[in-house]
Formats: sequence, C-alpha cells, structure tokens
Amino acid sequence: MVAVSIHGEKGQPERFGLDEDSELLRFSTAGSVDDGKSTLIGRLLYDTKTAFEDQLQHVEDVSRRRGDARTNLALLTDGLRAEREQGITIDVAYRYFATKRRKFIIADTPGHVQYTRNMVTGASTAALSIVLVDARHGLVEQSRRHAHIASLLRIPHLVFAVNKMDLVGWDEAVFRRIETEFRTLAARLDVRDFTLIPISALTGANVVERSAEMPWYDGPTLLHHLETVPLVNEHDLLDARFPIQWVIRPQSTEHPDYRGYAGTVAGGVLRAGDEVVVLPSGVTTKISRIEQGGATVDIAVPPMSVTVHLEHDVDVSRGDLIARPSNRPVVSQELDAMICWMTDKPLAPRGRYALKHTTRWTRAIVDEVSYRLDVNTGETDPADQLGLNDLGRVKLRTTTPVIFDPYARNRTTGSFILVDEATNTTVAAGMLLA
Repeated sequence: MVAVSIHGEKGQPERFGLDEDSELLRFSTAGSVDDGKSTLIGRLLYDTKTAFEDQLQHVEDVSRRRGDARTNLALLTDGLRAEREQGITIDVAYRYFATKRRKFIIADTPGHVQYTRNMVTGASTAALSIVLVDARHGLVEQSRRHAHIASLLRIPHLVFAVNKMDLVGWDEAVFRRIETEFRTLAARLDVRDFTLIPISALTGANVVERSAEMPWYDGPTLLHHLETVPLVNEHDLLDARFPIQWVIRPQSTEHPDYRGYAGTVAGGVLRAGDEVVVLPSGVTTKISRIEQGGATVDIAVPPMSVTVHLEHDVDVSRGDLIARPSNRPVVSQELDAMICWMTDKPLAPRGRYALKHTTRWTRAIVDEVSYRLDVNTGETDPADQLGLNDLGRVKLRTTTPVIFDPYARNRTTGSFILVDEATNTTVAAGMLLA
C-alpha cells in the first residue's frame, strides 16, 4: 500500500493546508477494468501534493524505463509488484490524503467481475462511491453492476466520473449520452444522491483543477465535490444504539466500585440521565455518566467511542446493546438478509457458520436460500445455493438472539459477517432486512 502523508512532518511532502479538525470522508472507487481508477487516485495524490517525493521519483523512473509518454500516475497506487507487472488492480487497497477542508480514506477496489466481493468489502463503510466510466464505451456491465451494489449497500452519495474525455475530443454529446444512460439506470435504483462529472484522469481535467477543454460543463470538479458533499446525518441520530464491547471492572482499591461499559455509539444521542433498556434482558435503568478518554462528556453520538456508566448495578455483558425503552431494535433468532458470498465453497441450506453482529458472536444455520440477485439487471433468479461473488437473499436461524435494525435504517446494527469456524475464514457479508 502506498504511504501518503497527511501530517507534513520533516521529510514528508508539504501538507495541502490541512486543518486538524477537518471532517473525514470515506469513499470507494469502482468501475470496469482499464477505466482509470488507479490513474484517478494517483492524480488526486499528485495534484494535492500528498505523495512522497521519493515515490514520485520512482514512478517517473519506472515510467521512463517502460517508455510511457508521460509519468504514469497509476503506479502511485498500484503498489503490488504483480499489479505493476500486469497493469491491473487485484485487491482492495486503502489510500489516505487530505486537503484544508477534509481528510479522505479511499477504498480502491478492483474492476474484475471475479473480485465483486472486494468491491462489496471496500464500499461497505463508504459514504460516497465513485464509479468510473470510459467515455469511449459508456455504461458497460461492470458499471451497472457497481451501481447496483452501491444502491444495495445504501451508499448515500454516488458519483459517475466519465473518464477519458480527452480520447473522445472533449465531446459534450458523448457525455450527455452517458448521462442519459445513467439517469435511466438510476430511476430503477434506490440512489438517494448522484452526480455526473466529465474528467480526464490522465490530464487532470476536472479532477482537481477545472478543465479549459470542456467549457460546456459548469458543475464542480471532482475534488471540489468530495470536499463539499454534505456529510450531515450520515449516521442514524434518531435511534439510540450502543453495543457493549467491553465491561470495565478494575476492582482496584483506588476504584472499588467502578463499573463501566465501553463501546462505539452506533446510533442516536446518549446523555447522562437518559432512561435506557439493556437488551436482550430488557432491564431498564438510567445513564449516570459518560466518559471519553478518561474525561466526562455531556453527550455521545456516532461514531464516538465512550464508556457509559449506569445508575443501577444490572447484569450487562459484552454483546448486549443499550437502547431507549420506547425505541427498541428487533430482537430475534430468525433473520432475513441479503448476503454477498465470498468463498469458493458454495453456500447451501443447512450450512452452519459463526455469525458476528456488532459486538456479539453467535452460531447460525442457513434455513433457506430464497433467490440470487442479478446485479446487472436487478432481477432475481430462483436458487438453492450461492457461489463465489453471488449476492442473494437467505433466511438464517441463530442459537442466541440478535439485536438489530434493518440495514436500510442503520448500517452498523443492520450488518453482519459469517465465518467458517473450521478455517476461521470470513465467508459472507450480510445486510439484515426488516
């Protein structure tokens, strides 16, 4: 993975005006093979001056040896030797950069259809997804596939970056044709917010700087859009959800009565004095104090990591969840879910797996494979099993209750993974339905 500075320490590149209190945006990149994802990320790193000088020198040297006409910025991101030799991206890689407005974490996902699971993994925590489209080819199967997956994962913001506009003579008609294609596709998908931007990652047009070659486009550059896309209410602030990660009981002479419950707020707002319920037991109590980093805080919101103290000495364990008595999540051992299958051995009914949901582990058995989703068309096909990279709907039964919200309501409490206990391999990622 390429190391990218966001701190500006001695020996590192000059910072791009980074504000230490700037917001963080996680976004993913997707698209078909050779649509230019690696070049685009390399361009962002290069034009924001967040790549190391020795890396740039190495990329220039490699480009020169290969006989490239210009510096191949894709080499800044294709860090694996196998990728450099083949000119492809084969796994999810995480890149970091920052501007004066925001910090960014990029999940760079592969374009090959056989790595669909990697795209799902990389996009699962993203607030925005960039789907690249080659202007010469328009929307191809992988473009539609990735748009469907982004919709299924309920990524709040989707950007269709129409790349390689330089290879079609900066033709507005080409861009408008692709725009019409996408709008037709978006009408069938649950895409809440989308933007189309014509770019050339190779030349930098409309990536960081506005393009002089496309005066007909009056929208934002890609970086400006990334810096200004609204992040307000990306988390569920209505439903108080606090999965217990750790019960803290030092039992020391200095703090003989200390008892705290540590975890990450998954939803809603927590305050001292709030009445809460501990699930699955159903015991009610009140929050007496909230700590963060050893100091008392007035309020806790997602995704803060805090320690909650309760007024009463109730039985609370790792994997339990704190919520409001009047606003409770679902507690059930019968689960209906969409999953992405991630291993060669197929999923079939009666399969048994370990299931991890928030901070709780349980065992699960597959009661039924309802259907397989055709991510190219959005249609469903009858199926009795799921193979590698398939997305489908299944019914699961667990040995202990799972405390959850539908994924459409809360991406944290609505997601889970399945693990093969024999090999300790993660075999599926899932999204819980209502």
